[in-house]
Amino acid sequence: MSESTDPAAVADQTGPAGKIAAGYAFTGPALDLGALLWDGGCLPEHQIRIPLPMLNRHGLVAGATGTGKTKTLQLIAEQLSANGVPVFLADIKGDVSGISAPGAANEKVAARAKDVAQRWEATGYPCEFYSLGGIGPGIPLRSTVTSFGPVLMSKVLRLNQTQEQSLGLIFHYADTKGLELIDLKDLRAVVAFLVSDQGKPELKGIGGLSAVTAGVILRALTAFEQQGAAEFFGEPEFDTGEFLRTAADGRGMVSVLELPAVQDKPQLFSTFLMWLLADLFHDLPEVGDLERPKLVFFFDEAHLLFNGASKAFLDSITQTVRLIRSKGVGVFFVTQTPKDVPGDVLAQLGNRVQHALRAFTPDDAKALKATVKTFPHSDYDLEELLTRLGTGEAVITVLSENGAPTPVAATRLRAPQSLMGPVDPAALDQAVKASPLWSRYAEPVDRESAYEKISAEQAAAEAQAEAAAAAAEAEKQAEEAEKEAARAARRAPKPDPSLAEQVVGSGLFRSLARSIGTQVGREISRSIFGTARRRR
Repeated sequence: MSESTDPAAVADQTGPAGKIAAGYAFTGPALDLGALLWDGGCLPEHQIRIPLPMLNRHGLVAGATGTGKTKTLQLIAEQLSANGVPVFLADIKGDVSGISAPGAANEKVAARAKDVAQRWEATGYPCEFYSLGGIGPGIPLRSTVTSFGPVLMSKVLRLNQTQEQSLGLIFHYADTKGLELIDLKDLRAVVAFLVSDQGKPELKGIGGLSAVTAGVILRALTAFEQQGAAEFFGEPEFDTGEFLRTAADGRGMVSVLELPAVQDKPQLFSTFLMWLLADLFHDLPEVGDLERPKLVFFFDEAHLLFNGASKAFLDSITQTVRLIRSKGVGVFFVTQTPKDVPGDVLAQLGNRVQHALRAFTPDDAKALKATVKTFPHSDYDLEELLTRLGTGEAVITVLSENGAPTPVAATRLRAPQSLMGPVDPAALDQAVKASPLWSRYAEPVDRESAYEKISAEQAAAEAQAEAAAAAAEAEKQAEEAEKEAARAARRAPKPDPSLAEQVVGSGLFRSLARSIGTQVGREISRSIFGTARRRR
């Protein structure tokens, strides 16, 4: 908050500088950004500010590398926290963690504070540190695959539109069948099942899934896992409502996502940031315009989010940015030039802090001209000014308390009061382990989900099939045994006749039988074949 006298009371409003400063003389609470630059000088009596209620109208912080964008984020985040507003920051280079510790006074800081009439006081701010999936220092942030959804998953897997639609069918099938996609092995199991003989009929009613597309998705998942991405998906899933907390002293909690360990995976972490924002949008209630935002979310390296994005992805971002304002959340995109942000999204960003741009190449010059066209009419020669700004200086226009754009103001920005650099790794680790959230999210949980359910069903089906096959084989073998026994019986030699059989078969016996009559022959015959019975 401003600690100087009311700018409206001291500003000379008769000249161009006074007229510009008058556009920033707000009556309500506002954040102090710095002092006006005009005609080659810094005018500390003309303070440039941004109304606190307008922070949920979104913004853009842009500029070439090394022009001070990170320090601008730190400056705004400090004042938001001091006003009880929680903040989310992505720390890609590892130098934002210093916001948790008091800054170090030196000659440069003293000179800057004097230039802009800042009463500088070393101050640290309440912080929580997070990491993606526990890679690097911080409380692990995880998402389930189901929550991440097919659109964001298609973005990180680099799928084309057709493949994205197929992935949407897979998610739809899993949802309707109650198959929870918690981690990547769950998604892999469902894809493999749906192209198996057992699973193919399941998708016929909604368009089917070709083996070629399934193969592409499975290969993309394999490559994704080889990059270490499996750590980011699982449980316990992070509750983004944790970002809305305040400290015991009423200051807003600054949530810092530590990304140095995954900065070589920009496609992943930028999309994961979008999931965090989308999850907030999904869960938060409508609140309309508030006196101060519920949360301000800084989206660093925003150009990575939009590179190669599908139409469905861009539409989702545009809708989220447009509507999340009514839920009390402000979003600031941080990138190099405004052209990195699609026009439909850029149109939603009412607050602008533009650091210096370079014009070393024809493409740079083109980007410079395009940037100038995005600003309101100005008394400055913006095309020249943007190439002459020093580190920690910016061209600013914000939304006033009545929602109208303020005059364009070249500004020398205030110095952050916290440490401008990383904190000691041991102190960072200690802060992480001391957090009440550590015990809640540190250890991963692997409960029954789609992979286990499908594996169990397939195992049962395989066991049933194996049992049926074994029964059929046993029956076949029994039949073969019977046939073989019959064949063996036919091939076996007849045994030698017994003495009785020889007598009966002799010519003498036949002649005798004929001579004494049929009756006696029957009795002898019975006598001969019933000898054992008679002996008993």
